[in-house]
Amino acid sequence: MEAFVKSSINNGIGTITFFHPQSNSLPGEILRKLTSEIELMGANAEAKVIVLQSEGEKAFCAGASFDELISIKDLETGKKFFSGFAGVINAMRKAPKFVIARVQGKAVGGGVGIASAADYTLASSSASVKLSELAVGIGPFVVGPAVERKVGSSAFCQLAINASEWQTATWAKEKGLYAEIFEEVQDLDKAVNELAHKLSTSNPEAMMLLKKAAWQGTDHWDTLLIERAEMSGKLVLSEFTVNAINKFKAK
Repeated sequence: MEAFVKSSINNGIGTITFFHPQSNSLPGEILRKLTSEIELMGANAEAKVIVLQSEGEKAFCAGASFDELISIKDLETGKKFFSGFAGVINAMRKAPKFVIARVQGKAVGGGVGIASAADYTLASSSASVKLSELAVGIGPFVVGPAVERKVGSSAFCQLAINASEWQTATWAKEKGLYAEIFEEVQDLDKAVNELAHKLSTSNPEAMMLLKKAAWQGTDHWDTLLIERAEMSGKLVLSEFTVNAINKFKAK
């Protein structure tokens, strides 16, 4: 299958699905399409709530595309690539509707950022998390504000510093990243559908105001995340990072 981002609206529930054959990794094109679809769904009056999910069973999202990272040769290109993650997170943040994330498998780097930027995240018991950026010489700068807002400074530092270790879905639930976890994907899907249905029949204005209140104090993210993207864009050019990424790709 080829990579895609697709969306649909059914009975007030807007669903956005992304896929990439490399464990749902995120090259720049997919990031831009995700941002656009989230913005369009947020502006579509037919959608009362947004469900964000990925295709497949094993991985929710493997984060940044290593193929694209290794191809970056200048600061502007690096900044543009990492700004793609800023675009997705800010689109989720500013959508005037609740975003439910369905995390059916492991989440790495930018995938953890997406799970954190959702207003309500439901996951499978196999949905371990890892912020692997430092292990390849970068750092979770762009996704950091979203992750820290969700789990707190201590848990964020634990993920960011111990960058090669997975944390379990149970750990993620205890820290507040996941609202609930489920042993079976069928139960996860049932919970996602039930919550989305409830929200689709709730007062849109009340939900919009509640979301605005919940995200109070984050208006500066429009500039902050782009500044963070430039930091990552600079680091990805370093010899250390190039060598580290090549070692990861060789595994």
